[in-house]
Amino acid sequence: MFSLIWELIIGAVIGAIGGALTSKGASMGWIANIAAGLVGSWLGEKLLGSWGPHMAGMAIFPSIIGAVVVVVVVSWLVAKFGNN
Repeated sequence: MFSLIWELIIGAVIGAIGGALTSKGASMGWIANIAAGLVGSWLGEKLLGSWGPHMAGMAIFPSIIGAVVVVVVVSWLVAKFGNN
């Protein structure tokens, strides 16, 4: 149980860092930060491998890069399709 909570906390931090690096994170809530961090971690590790320091089973640098990609893509999709 504690490992799940730890993963959610680290996912939120990674998502917040990804949002801050893209300057799109101010409009994202905590749930979106957690989702961006967890999905970004998965994506970053799939694309870039599992290198660098790890926390909660996530490679920090590939996870942050993946979170940046997720935030940029989601922001673009919301801007493109959100204005019906």
